[in-house]
Amino acid sequence: MTLTELRYIVALAQESNFSRAAERCSVSQPTLSVAIARLEDELGVQLFERGKGFVSPSLVGSQVVAQAQTALDEVERIRQIALRGRDQLEGALRLGVIHTIGPYLLPRLIHALKEVAPNMPLVIEENMTANLADMLRDNDIDVAILALPFNLPGVLTRSLYDELFKVIVPIGHPWESRERIAPEEVAGDEVLLLKAGNCFRDQVLDACPQVSSPETDVRLGHSIGTIRCMVASGLGVSVLPESALQHPYNNDMIRVIPFTEPQPSRRVALAWRVGFVRPKAIDALLAAVRGLDSPAYQLLV
Repeated sequence: MTLTELRYIVALAQESNFSRAAERCSVSQPTLSVAIARLEDELGVQLFERGKGFVSPSLVGSQVVAQAQTALDEVERIRQIALRGRDQLEGALRLGVIHTIGPYLLPRLIHALKEVAPNMPLVIEENMTANLADMLRDNDIDVAILALPFNLPGVLTRSLYDELFKVIVPIGHPWESRERIAPEEVAGDEVLLLKAGNCFRDQVLDACPQVSSPETDVRLGHSIGTIRCMVASGLGVSVLPESALQHPYNNDMIRVIPFTEPQPSRRVALAWRVGFVRPKAIDALLAAVRGLDSPAYQLLV
């Protein structure tokens, strides 16, 4: 049984005439007749009743023709899907992003991407780096935006931008009037950090080693937004990425203070599988990032 034979029986059922069905299928009448007879032999049933001047599907033939039409419709759907797939900027792109980047980057990135690839909407997965690595490896997402270092076999990375870290203190804190803070000064029980398992927490601990001294009882928050509110409430000080302190996330209850040079920062990158079949989608994301207009990002693309 072939798709060609299925097309022949559908055409014959609709035309009720061998000559017209053959013409419709662009074959000779004997070719069509032999093919249909061969299919009937294979199936062991007579699909059409033939008489002088007429041809009509049998009872079982009508059911086979209906199923053949369904099969041909599904084949056409496969063809259309493949045709759409030729345009790498057509269809959703599954994008993973870590919690400390997503809320601050995505609003600008989505807007910029609509200008570059209007027919490529993003399906967003916000998660921790370790989980995004698994999803990337298992083809549950197409691309991830995360902080370096990130090493995963079979995955490529491309740096997007560097982002400075800033110290935040509540209004009225002794540091409020400081112009700069040295990393080693960020220490003591009043330091607020993200909970364990978050890569930004690890980056802050690397930048400010005194935070993790044995005598320090660090207080923890579930998200950057929570920590920002805790600082505003006077519960302590913290270190946050600069994008989380831009409008509309800044407020008049906290003071943002730069570090002394060289200022601690993180490098944000795009990651995707080596065999990803839509490289133009990667190019579109890079172009969208290049179009970002924010003082928080020192662009590298």
